Amino acid sequence: MNAAQLAGDVQQAGRYLVQSLRLMVGVPDYGTYLRHMAATHPDQEPMNYEAFFRERQDARYGSRTGRCC
Repeated sequence: MNAAQLAGDVQQAGRYLVQSLRLMVGVPDYGTYLRHMAATHPDQEPMNYEAFFRERQDARYGSRTGRCC
């Protein structure tokens, strides 16, 4: 394995780590959403980041009506 391959592997591992950490703390991954929309729904316009973030927060916390935590 040469240095360029090793660097690429380390970068990919870093991306996976960041994505995993974001999912653990509940931060949605907008880049993954955009790739999904382009691959599976090319005829639909994706939400902007603000709308995507609000939708993900509502999906996660919206069903807990009446609870404080």
